[in-house]
Amino acid sequence: MQTSVNEIIEITEGTTKILVPSNSISDKVPPRDPAFFNPRARLNRDFSIIVYSTFWKNFEGPKIFLDGMSGLGARTLRVANEILNVEKVFFNDVNSKAIELASKSTFLNNLQNFEISVNEVCRFFSLHSKKNQRGSIVDIDPFGSPTKYIDCGIRATMHGGILSSTATDLQVLHGLFVNACKRKYYGTPVKTEYSNEIAIRLILGCISIVAARLDIQIEPVFVDNKMHYYRTYVKILNKPDTADKIGYILHCKKCGHRSLSKIQNENCDVCNSKLEIAGPLWLGKLFDKKFVESMLEESKNHSVDKKCESILEKCILESEMPGTYFTLDEIASKMKVAPLGLKEALNKLHQEGFLSSPTSLSTTGFRTNCKINKIIEIFSN
Repeated sequence: MQTSVNEIIEITEGTTKILVPSNSISDKVPPRDPAFFNPRARLNRDFSIIVYSTFWKNFEGPKIFLDGMSGLGARTLRVANEILNVEKVFFNDVNSKAIELASKSTFLNNLQNFEISVNEVCRFFSLHSKKNQRGSIVDIDPFGSPTKYIDCGIRATMHGGILSSTATDLQVLHGLFVNACKRKYYGTPVKTEYSNEIAIRLILGCISIVAARLDIQIEPVFVDNKMHYYRTYVKILNKPDTADKIGYILHCKKCGHRSLSKIQNENCDVCNSKLEIAGPLWLGKLFDKKFVESMLEESKNHSVDKKCESILEKCILESEMPGTYFTLDEIASKMKVAPLGLKEALNKLHQEGFLSSPTSLSTTGFRTNCKINKIIEIFSN
């Protein structure tokens, strides 16, 4: 049966019923009218459910969720319907048509614990920026960059709460528009095989810099990325950050050596070639190991994609590994041979006494404390 343009249909994601435009499911690029819904972002929303449920299990404050850009409400509906003991969720969007759909979906799921508003994002967050009105989890999910909303999002997050944000301006973060990246994220990107990690660290660096201006400290607990988005989850603490975790990634295009550094060096430690410098950006950890271990356990209590489990297992393994990763293709290209299998590569590094793990950021990526010249030597044997 054919559906008409803009016909509204009911789908189920997780265990939640959601009203969406039929064209969102059938078209390659989901339309924005009457409201935007991306079915390919289900994994993104699955991880949100796992993160939020894990966090609230050990959180003693009120379980209040603020969604500044809820669209037709897919994420917020799932939070209200699939996580136990949520006290209240707030749907907000400037698009009244989207909010109307979200409102209708609440009745499909017999929800009572919600409020709905049609407001500009920062205006909405400002209404929740006073004590006893803030959210313990605040979500920012825009088209493009979240940087315009970081300040007001932090102000709307209570002490010890979670600020989650999405970035979809991948071309900016990957170095195609360097000046735009400097303007939005305060840092310079570099095109590399691990550009997605540089992008995530630029986002976290921006959040940290904005937070520091407000005497706020951030602690990342989890990051997630796919082809069309980057998503970060950070804990907001109302105290100044005494440990400076902002610096640079120094990358050598010639030999492939890379390192995280508080200062900018000009020449490569391995081949003495001129370095390319990414940053300022976040140098700290991307994952809280104990939190991600709890996420893995919590994932079993929810209707989420099976991929979540394998991704979380990789996150645990890499959580305390060195920053930046290598790819098998990158190493093979320098050796002018076919790439090794990931398991074999990790075993070779372990046998030589080096740390190594897969990474959730690349299917062929691995983290290690071994420098690239030594990696090539080990892989050659």
